[in-house]
Amino acid sequence: MRTTRTRRLAGAIALALTVATAATACGAGEDGKAADGGQTRVFAADNGQITIPVSPKRVIATGYAVPALLEAGAPLVGVSSWKRGIPLFNEQERKKYDELAKVAGESASETNYEAIAQADPDLIVIGVPKPVLADIDIKRLEAIAPVVAIGPSVPSMWRELSRKQADAAGAAAGFDALKTAYDTKAKALAEKYKAVVPQLKLGHVGAYGEVAKGNFQREFNGSWGTNIAQDIGATYYGQVKVKGGGSKDVSEYPSIEELSTAFAQADAITYSVAADGSVPAPVKYVLDSPLWKELPAVKAGKVYPFRFTEAATYRAATSTLDAVDQAFAPLLKQ
Repeated sequence: MRTTRTRRLAGAIALALTVATAATACGAGEDGKAADGGQTRVFAADNGQITIPVSPKRVIATGYAVPALLEAGAPLVGVSSWKRGIPLFNEQERKKYDELAKVAGESASETNYEAIAQADPDLIVIGVPKPVLADIDIKRLEAIAPVVAIGPSVPSMWRELSRKQADAAGAAAGFDALKTAYDTKAKALAEKYKAVVPQLKLGHVGAYGEVAKGNFQREFNGSWGTNIAQDIGATYYGQVKVKGGGSKDVSEYPSIEELSTAFAQADAITYSVAADGSVPAPVKYVLDSPLWKELPAVKAGKVYPFRFTEAATYRAATSTLDAVDQAFAPLLKQ
C-alpha cells in the first residue's frame, strides 16, 4: 500500500512540474513578449481579453476548433476527438487528424489535462459553446498555456468563429483562401437557382430528433441543416415557438403528431442524411410516418435530402454546397 501511495505521489509531482514548466515557457511578460522572446498580443475571446503569442508554434484545439484549425493549416500538436467531422475531412486533414494526439473526448468533460500538459502547447483553443465551458477547468489549462475559448451559440456562427479560431492560431491566410473559394461557389449556385429556390417556402427535418420520445427535429433558418442552403437563396419559413438558447433558438422538437401542422405550408421539404446518403434513424422515423406521406410537399414530390449538414468550416461547407446543388437539381427541370 505504501508503494502504491508513493507512486501516486510521484505521478502528481511529475504532473505539477510539467504544468509549471509549460506555464513558465508560455507566460507573457509586461513588454509584450513571451518568456521565450516571442511577440504577444491581446485577443478577445469568450473567456476575456487573453494575451497570446502572435505566432504560436504548438497549438491544442478542441471542439469546433478542431476542423477549423486542421483546415487552416495551424501548427497543431493535439486535438479533441471529432468523429462527426471525419466524413468531411479531405485526405490530408484526415491523415493529420489521425496522427495527432487526442487530448480530449467528444465532450468537454472528457478533457485530459495531463495529456495537454505533455503536448507542451503555447496556445490552447477551445471551440465549445459558452454553457459547456463550465465542464472545463479553465484555470488548470491556463497553468499550461494561454487559453482562448471561441465557441458557437447558434450553428450558423461557424463562419465568424472559425475565422477567429484561425486568427488566434496564426493561420488566417489559409482560412481566407478557403472562404474565397466557398463564396465563389455559393454565388454561382445562387445565380443558378435564383428563379426557383428563393420562391419556395421550405421546411427541414433534422437528424437529432428522439425516436424514443416520439419527436422529430424541425430546423429553421440559421440551423445546421439549413444555413448553407440559405447561402444560395433558400428560406425556411417559421420560427421556434419558445427559444431555449443556442441551437434551440433555431430548431425545435415537436411530437410526431404535429408533423402535419409543422409542414402544412411548405412548398418543399429538405432533410438531413448521412455522408454516405443513408437516412439516420430520427429522420427515417419521420419518413416512415403516415402523416409524412400526406404532406402537400411530399405528394408533390418536392422532398430533397442534404448530405454534410454538420459542416462547420468553409472547405467542408463547399462539399455541402455541392450536396445541396445535387439535391436541388430536379427543381430546374420542373
